[in-house]
Amino acid sequence: MQANASSNNIKSQTKSTKKLAFDAQAFLDSAGIARKIAEFPRKATIFAQGDPAKTVMYIQQGAVKLTVVNGVGKEAVVAVLGPGDFFGEGCLAAQPIRIGAATTTAPTTILVIEKEEMRRILHAEHEFSDRFIAYMLTRNLRIEADLVDQLFNSTEKRLARALLLLARYGTDDETQAVLPKISQETLAETIGTTRSRVNLFMNKFKKMGYIKYNGGLQIDRSLLSVVLHE
Repeated sequence: MQANASSNNIKSQTKSTKKLAFDAQAFLDSAGIARKIAEFPRKATIFAQGDPAKTVMYIQQGAVKLTVVNGVGKEAVVAVLGPGDFFGEGCLAAQPIRIGAATTTAPTTILVIEKEEMRRILHAEHEFSDRFIAYMLTRNLRIEADLVDQLFNSTEKRLARALLLLARYGTDDETQAVLPKISQETLAETIGTTRSRVNLFMNKFKKMGYIKYNGGLQIDRSLLSVVLHE
């Protein structure tokens, strides 16, 4: 039962994101919505912690890392997002400044929507509003699952789950997913461990055939067995 729940949890998160990504992109591409498209190279800062929060952003392609830094300068990765994901939505809840930073981990194209325009869309377009709310609820569930993962699962399981989520496990695409370039340091910050521990388990996953390095990091679906293992 617990194994099935873990598998279904990962699948539901990725399926919900993919469904929303298709619908949202079609809507946001329609006429009459004030927005602009911004392109960023790898390792570019989209916004910094403490910047004014004035826009909501939607990833068309690429990957974005969200981080926060505490008072003594220690950085933590909050999320790694991909195509079909929104971020910066805190401005809709009267958040005056960015509470974290957003940095690209691959060449990235982003659709930028001004706060007031996003509010207008949410009030005027009920179908889009419903899907945006569904997306945010899914994100909240993901955050809760991440917390449970951090508290109760081993480093090996946390790493396997993070890789599967980054590879969008559970979508209709049956091919092996190739991830945008992501460093072991970023993976370590994401799951709350050291780079040496990530390196240890990445080498183990490679020997087991769960991952391959071939023009990028390929994730085999058999990696799910690590998450489901008691």
